[in-house]
Amino acid sequence: MDKVRDIMRPTTCILCLSVGTLFLCGGGSASAAEHTTLKGPTMAEVLTNSKPGDWRPLDPENTLYLELAAGRVVIELAPAFAPRHVSNVKALAREHYYDGLAIVRAQDNYVVQWADPNAEKPGLARKIEHAQRTLPAEFERAFDSKLPFTRLPDGDVYAPEVGFSEGFPVARDKRKMWLVHCYGMVGAGRDNAPDSGGGTELYVVIGQAPRHLDRNVTLLGRVVQGMELLSALPRGTGPMGFYEKAEERVPIKAVRVAADVPESQRSALEIMRTDTPTFQRLVESRRNRREEWFQAPAGHIEISNVPIPVREKK
Repeated sequence: MDKVRDIMRPTTCILCLSVGTLFLCGGGSASAAEHTTLKGPTMAEVLTNSKPGDWRPLDPENTLYLELAAGRVVIELAPAFAPRHVSNVKALAREHYYDGLAIVRAQDNYVVQWADPNAEKPGLARKIEHAQRTLPAEFERAFDSKLPFTRLPDGDVYAPEVGFSEGFPVARDKRKMWLVHCYGMVGAGRDNAPDSGGGTELYVVIGQAPRHLDRNVTLLGRVVQGMELLSALPRGTGPMGFYEKAEERVPIKAVRVAADVPESQRSALEIMRTDTPTFQRLVESRRNRREEWFQAPAGHIEISNVPIPVREKK
């Protein structure tokens, strides 16, 4: 972490900032002289000065690996907010339901979605062995003051308060809490009925945060690595971005729960904790950019524009 440059510098090695996830892969460090006239730390300085206790490993039992020919997408699940859907998605993965299915939709500035292409064809739909096809919706959960919550200092047009809880973007009022549709969030597709989803169809937000979907779809996790494998896919030409030809679809090799993968084959990642003073300093470094490139720091930040750093586990 002593060799991290700021994202705005030409020689940066910080990737995937726009995901709401920040993946660090090394690089050079800016000289201290460049920042002597600036007040407060830059994001790069916050990261450089972070301590081991500011980071946490991914829980293998609540991590999914979406395996594509192009590589691995790592998804952290959110059982505190959608326990039944998380449990069902893991059950589907463990019975290999997703293996051999496909990414069937890539809608520009919106979502990528994978599902069974034959789901609506009698006799051809993928069978479910032990998991459930549909579940009661988990659009929100009861307010719980015991859940860690780092509130953002600026307002939000969709909720009374927004912030981060256990690494996930969260909105809340006095009675309820819910995950929000930031870039990289993972949700369970459904039909018109609220209880018609369950995880057989999953989508990832690849565009400007569609916050109007909050509390209308069950969100159950977020991508922490590999977003570029989804966001760069060719856009579908059919309605809502669906691929019109079978050959356009992107095959899914496998979806696995990380705990079921040999340790030597796991992605060794750790995430910055969002309940620490270090994360609060990172948020402030993004609200008021102190790098010399910036002429007019915004002085505000919204929930989907806060990066959550991810790095290779040391």
